[in-house]
Amino acid sequence: MTTAALLTTTALLTDAPAPDSLGLTVDLALAGLTVGSAAALSGIGLVVCHRATGVLNIAQGAQAMAIAYLLRDLVVVRHWPVWPAVACCLLVVAPALGVLLDVLVYRPLQRRGAGPAETVVAGLGVFVLLIGVAVLLWGAAPLAGSPSPLGGAAIHLPGGHRLRPDTVAQLAAILVLGLTVFATTRWTRFGLRLRAVVDDRRLAALAGVDADRVSAVGWAFGTFTAGLVGIALAPYLLLDPYGLPLLVMETMAVAVAARLRSIPVAVATGLALGIAQSELTRLHPSGQLLPLVQAVQSNLFVIALLATALLAGPQLGGERTGTTPLPARRPGGRGGGRPAGAVCLVLLLLPLGFRGNDLHNALLVPALALVLLSIVVVTGYGGQISLGQAGYAGLGALGTGLLMSGRVPGLPPLPAAPALLIAVLATAPLGLLTGWPAIRRRGLALALVTFAVGMAMSRFVFQQPYATTGLVLDRPSFLSGDRAFYLAELLLLGLGLLAVRGLHRGRLGRALTAMRDHEPGAVAAGVDVPGLKLFAFVAGAALAALGGGLIGLAGRAFDPVDFDPVRGLLWFAAVVVAGADSALAAVLAAALLIGLDVGTVAGVSAVAVGALATVIGRLPGGLAALSLSRHRPPPTPPPTPFPPLPLTRLTPAGRRVRAAIAARQARDERAS
Repeated sequence: MTTAALLTTTALLTDAPAPDSLGLTVDLALAGLTVGSAAALSGIGLVVCHRATGVLNIAQGAQAMAIAYLLRDLVVVRHWPVWPAVACCLLVVAPALGVLLDVLVYRPLQRRGAGPAETVVAGLGVFVLLIGVAVLLWGAAPLAGSPSPLGGAAIHLPGGHRLRPDTVAQLAAILVLGLTVFATTRWTRFGLRLRAVVDDRRLAALAGVDADRVSAVGWAFGTFTAGLVGIALAPYLLLDPYGLPLLVMETMAVAVAARLRSIPVAVATGLALGIAQSELTRLHPSGQLLPLVQAVQSNLFVIALLATALLAGPQLGGERTGTTPLPARRPGGRGGGRPAGAVCLVLLLLPLGFRGNDLHNALLVPALALVLLSIVVVTGYGGQISLGQAGYAGLGALGTGLLMSGRVPGLPPLPAAPALLIAVLATAPLGLLTGWPAIRRRGLALALVTFAVGMAMSRFVFQQPYATTGLVLDRPSFLSGDRAFYLAELLLLGLGLLAVRGLHRGRLGRALTAMRDHEPGAVAAGVDVPGLKLFAFVAGAALAALGGGLIGLAGRAFDPVDFDPVRGLLWFAAVVVAGADSALAAVLAAALLIGLDVGTVAGVSAVAVGALATVIGRLPGGLAALSLSRHRPPPTPPPTPFPPLPLTRLTPAGRRVRAAIAARQARDERAS
């Protein structure tokens, strides 16, 4: 059962709906207000933060989780009174966290005029970093006993209906925050400055408006509302670092439906989705439709996120078009990649000397490297942000298990090798699920669509018992040993690296690079951009399915946790940190993720990747490009169109002008 379903079920059990049909409808609607009001609060925070900063706070779920963990720690572990702990979390820690993120992460990107994709990567870095910190501080095991500030007896309404006091408090908070934002933006001097910054940040700064202060207030308010959502939802859930962030991310559908602009639309959408999800629990069809209906009931916000992201159009929130998707690697010599290649070779051959659990854990490195190689093809080469590659990896593992278990109608149980091959070939065309929307979308709009597709795969396929029970994932007899299987993985990874290298250096690779660097220019040059996008996503789906199948065979089981959407976000951030436009980045990122968590404690890899992703704008090309700066040839001076005039033919004023020009050129060369 998902966290959203658990939340709704808890509210229903507490409210004890009446047996008659009309009374049941009213009680279900009142129970749905618990989820809907939390979603509306989340939408208010996202809309206000975007209107003040121009950034969609994609890390809001992780911020809500961090504040909820902190409140539980203060009350349950350190024995603070509830209300002083709530005041400390919401009025001190949450706004301070928002201002800190603005100063350290987002403000440098805004001043540099970074594109929406770089901002998405930075937001993912914050998301991953906060999850890693939570795992390090409080562990990954679910925790119960989150305090409820307004817990107590339900409020009795006419007709025998009851309403929880915390739901009333959430509805009151929605009313107060909505009216406060409306009054502030319409009738105060700060609201005038806010509208000026939203319309044109640079022009507002020239007019004397402190745009940084406006952004800081926006981030403080956004983190405050995130903390409010986390504190409101945590008492209904088992608090863990992954469930609550995903639940809050589902509520982004509310802000997307409002196109990141209208608070009334966000509030109405959140309340409507919460009530609709609660009312759907009345449906209990018999037969094969029951699992599907139950999945829809518990994942209505996921469906809404996918639908609103598809209907939002090519751009979302007024983002710019034609921007480079990620920080490009600085040009350098061809020999610059040799040190990185040598490091990758050592990392891959080193596990051959391992034994026992060390060798077994190392089996995940080549398999994960193939999954991450799909992100290199889609994002690094094709310039398309894809946050749903974990879904395709899961389809590869699931398809391999279904074929090996004889669960596919018309086919007998197959050995591992043909089952893996057929699963890859069957998953590759499904790359059109994200490739087709990518034809008209880019940046934030594409990121939301791909994330929603990956989440839908996880919720509607991987977490459903009818699809995952009774699977068999046994290795072939000659690969039953970990060392032999690791060698087979190395062979497949080598073939994948050679194929991607050949793709990148060929004519098709040059077309992909042209599309990534400047899509309108590629269209003007006659490049088939829609076809290239579809090809990139199909090839990426095939590589991800191959890696996912190997992950399943390495563990001899299909585990939905291995392909959780949060892991997909971590994988994407790791590839960008390692260097998205380098195939070696896949190997570096896989070794970083597996090696840190296995060699230290769980959560260290997320902290490292998140910290580096927040400063990715200062590290063009990622870790794989560090060696290029040491092997970069000296810049060749531009050719002089005319021979310089002798100093004797210049007047004193001319010599001074010439000296100023020479000094200016010297400064430019040193800066470059």
